[in-house]
Parts: sequence; C-alpha cells; structure tokens
Amino acid sequence: MGFRHNNVLHNNHFRKDWQRRVKVWFDQPGSKKTRRNARQAKAAALGLRPTKALRPAVRCPTLKYNTKLREGRGFTLEELKAAGLRKKEARAIGVPVDHRRRNKSEESLKLNADRIKAYRERIIVLPRRNKKNKGQAPDLSNVSSTRDVAAAFPIPAGLVAEAPRAITAEEKEATAFRTLRTARAAHRNEGMRAARQKKKEEEAKDSKK
Repeated sequence: MGFRHNNVLHNNHFRKDWQRRVKVWFDQPGSKKTRRNARQAKAAALGLRPTKALRPAVRCPTLKYNTKLREGRGFTLEELKAAGLRKKEARAIGVPVDHRRRNKSEESLKLNADRIKAYRERIIVLPRRNKKNKGQAPDLSNVSSTRDVAAAFPIPAGLVAEAPRAITAEEKEATAFRTLRTARAAHRNEGMRAARQKKKEEEAKDSKK
C-alpha cells in the first residue's frame, strides 16, 4: 500500500452513487420561458400600472466604484420633501421610500428630487371610486402607454469623462507633492495661527486702553 507508521488510513468514498446526486441545468431553456411567461402574466394583471417601481440613483460604495451610479432601494425623506411629496402618497403612486438612507450631498438630493418630479409629471393616477361617472370607464385616450419606468427614467452616468486637451504651462510648472504638503501643513498649523492672531489682537486692545 505504501503507508508507513501510525498515520490515518485514507477513506476515499469511490462507491457512492454519483449519478443520482449530480446537479445539472438541462432545464434552463424551459425555466427561461417559464420566467418570461410569469413576467407577462404579472404585467397583464397590473393593468395600466407600471411594471417596475421608480428607483433612486445612488453611488456605489468604496473608492473603486463610487464614480458609478446604480439603482437604490428607495428615496429618502429629504428627497420626498424636496419634491413636495408625502411618504404615504409616494408609496401609493409607486415611489418606494427608504427611511434609513441619508443624503450626503446636494447633488444627490437634487438629482433624485428631479427624478420624482419628472415621474409625477408623466404619471396619471386614476381614482378607485368615480362617484360622478359611476359605471363608466375612464377616458384613457391621452394616457401614455409607456409602462417601463427604467427605460423612461434611466440612471444617468455617474461621471462625465473630460475631453482630451493640451497641458498648460501652469500645470507643467506645478508640483503635486509640494501642493499637497503645503495644504497639509496649513491645515495642521491652522489652530496655532488662529491663537497667535487672537493673542495679537488682545495685546493691541490692551495697549490702546
């Protein structure tokens, strides 16, 4: 066998019924058709409502991906307030709300508020109970047939690439290392400089008295 000393013997399981336990995906084409039929049935059951909810544009996490925008879970309360929409009213018209997310910049707040405003301009809310014209179907001749919200309100590009241009003489003479070190030193010594300036002003006031 080739085994020596007091070691554990190999216990290789070569007599298992492997064919019965193997997992294959031969039903993938059929599953694809099943999912497509389910989406079509769901869209038909929704009637005139959008097939997908409006989603906010959020930044991807980490330094590697934060230049890209993607769909988020829901809009913040600040974004709803900027768009003039209440929380319950937003959920009623298909605008999801995420109370945990926070806006950390004016750009994201304005971007998502504008998305809500554009969505409200295009959406048409039909009343559940029409008391005036009871029993009559509403006039839908002017209603847009667009139900794909993601296509109607796409997520914008997170970063617009700058066009190539020639390097200026000032940029050639500038030194990135020296600029960073100067800014770092100014930030570090800001407190001492402010204290020194304050002391000079107090001494000047005392000398005038």
